[in-house]
Amino acid sequence: MFAICYPDDKSKIAKLKSKKMKKIFTLSILTIGLVMFFTGCVKNREYIDESYWLSKERGEVVLSDPYCQYFVIETYNGYTILRSYNGYKPQEGSIVYGDFSVYGTRDYYNRSNGAIYTAEVKEYWLTYYDAQDAINYYCY
Repeated sequence: MFAICYPDDKSKIAKLKSKKMKKIFTLSILTIGLVMFFTGCVKNREYIDESYWLSKERGEVVLSDPYCQYFVIETYNGYTILRSYNGYKPQEGSIVYGDFSVYGTRDYYNRSNGAIYTAEVKEYWLTYYDAQDAINYYCY
């Protein structure tokens, strides 16, 4: 009824257990590594319809101060002051598209680097000197 264990049997059982533990540990580390690798390789699938954005008003960023949330865009109708919302601001010289002649918060497209950002139009159709006064008012 009772199994008789010899000292040899105990060491064999311990070796088998350690081999199984090593296999489980190795496979779990390998699995975790593969999961981390494949979840880090996700492609950005955001599709930007350029034909939509290119039908909007075009502007060029003429002033973008890293210490101020506001930036100035030169459009066909004059200068526009925008306030950045999500922390992203286009750099000077960037070509941007959107509705720059209407007050409010909306999305804009930076064609220079292919990014869509959110900003608020504070003032539009300004002259060069009015834009300078406005940016001084908002930033300094």
